[in-house]
Amino acid sequence: MTWVASRRVRLAVACVAAAVLAGGAALFVASGGDDEVAAAPVLLVPGYAQPTEVMSSLRRALERDGRRVIDVALPSRGTGDIDASARFLADVAAGTGAERVDVVGFSAGALVVRAYGARFDDGARLRRAVLLGAPNHGARIAEVAAATSPELCFGSCLQMRPGSAYLRRLNEATGPDEAAYTSVWTAGDSFVRPPSSAVLAGAVNVRLQDVCPGANVPHGALVGDALPVGIVLEVLGGELASAPGREDCRSLSRRGAAALTRE
Repeated sequence: MTWVASRRVRLAVACVAAAVLAGGAALFVASGGDDEVAAAPVLLVPGYAQPTEVMSSLRRALERDGRRVIDVALPSRGTGDIDASARFLADVAAGTGAERVDVVGFSAGALVVRAYGARFDDGARLRRAVLLGAPNHGARIAEVAAATSPELCFGSCLQMRPGSAYLRRLNEATGPDEAAYTSVWTAGDSFVRPPSSAVLAGAVNVRLQDVCPGANVPHGALVGDALPVGIVLEVLGGELASAPGREDCRSLSRRGAAALTRE
């Protein structure tokens, strides 16, 4: 009985850690509009062990909004050192040929975005960054994985433990980063625990339930639910410079829904 319980814990840790940390797959480029906003491509960064398709709904919404979109495939599917992934992201950003880029990072991919902006954005290309369900102060699941299944927790998993030396350095970094950050999170996040780990000093912090009190959005839906998608569109379009409130619930949800369903 003990062995069975232990086996279940190990399997649960492996599955949840993979979902939380999120990794990348192929590089995809789509054409966008000619205005100043659309001229800046949007780079989508998933986290550990997930394909880029995990952000496909958000990608389509951005494309329908006239944006050029690039899906970023992180080395080692995002399981390795976060700084190595951030350097790769910097190379992708430079390879776009654009003077400025916007970046959306999901789950652990958000830490890659932050490391890129703080340490590796030598060309000062990063304009706006949206972090979705970011474990900015760590995720307890990484701590559990390191303790119960150390063979499954290495690289970015170890760096995501609450109180890790890596996170302390990242959260203390001042760097050359002058980009505008928005951190979007949900009280219903069962992967990044506590969900408030997403709150980031100096960023515009948006808890979905502060906008739509009844929002039932789990971690994975942050990249496909109408409300967070509407927020991403408005932030990247320069239309949302401060945290939205309840009065914005309907308009943001409608904006997201329209982009998700428009052909």
